Amino acid sequence: MPQISPFIIFFASIITSNMILSNFLGMCSYLSVSSEYKTATGLGMAVTLVLVLTTVINWAVYEYVIVPLEIEYLQYIIFIMVIAALVQILEMGMDRYMPDLHAKLGIFLPLITVNCAILGVTLFMVIRHYGFFQSLMFSLGSGLGWWLAINMLAAIREKLKNAKLPPGISGAALSFIITGIMAMAFIGFSGIFTIQ
Repeated sequence: MPQISPFIIFFASIITSNMILSNFLGMCSYLSVSSEYKTATGLGMAVTLVLVLTTVINWAVYEYVIVPLEIEYLQYIIFIMVIAALVQILEMGMDRYMPDLHAKLGIFLPLITVNCAILGVTLFMVIRHYGFFQSLMFSLGSGLGWWLAINMLAAIREKLKNAKLPPGISGAALSFIITGIMAMAFIGFSGIFTIQ
């Protein structure tokens, strides 16, 4: 497999291989918390932080524990345990230092543990045989891409909050329509950066 520059991986994971708009991973919290821009920004920051930290730790665990001990059959369980521990630490920190944001995110903060984008980035890293810097840039770009997508959706939904829309186009239906249009717009960038 040819070595891909970490910077190409970074930009591709934001634009052309966006976790939401290309892979449709992490849709639950994306759709549920995107009604208010400020809350969406807080969740975007939290998801980005968790993505970077868990991917870096999971890369080290995979390279220095799982592969040497030949316990690849346990990798999913180990990856999920790392993710759950980091999300728990993040939740306790937000509860202590950002109680307003913690209250607004509610149940969706601990649900970052089961956000499939978090585990998806780790699994893509393993499947694609990324090195440390490639994994770091992939996780950072994926987090920023997820954050970009949820912020764009939240900004559009806030603008349309007082608009007169047909009865069937509100709530989740409107979010799906907006997400589909954004995904089609991002397809236009597909020739710039590609990662497999």
